[in-house]
Amino acid sequence: MGTAIVGLILLCVVIAIIKSMIKDKKNGKSIQCGGDCKYCGGHCNHKDE
Repeated sequence: MGTAIVGLILLCVVIAIIKSMIKDKKNGKSIQCGGDCKYCGGHCNHKDE
């Protein structure tokens, strides 16, 4: 029973992380681009605002 509870909690955390990543992607944020253009190779198409 305890294993199932821990598994459900872990599943909820993973789902929350994925939803957050999708939301960030839709808002123009990317997990690959930190916004620091000094170290950017030009592949992320970060535009200054």
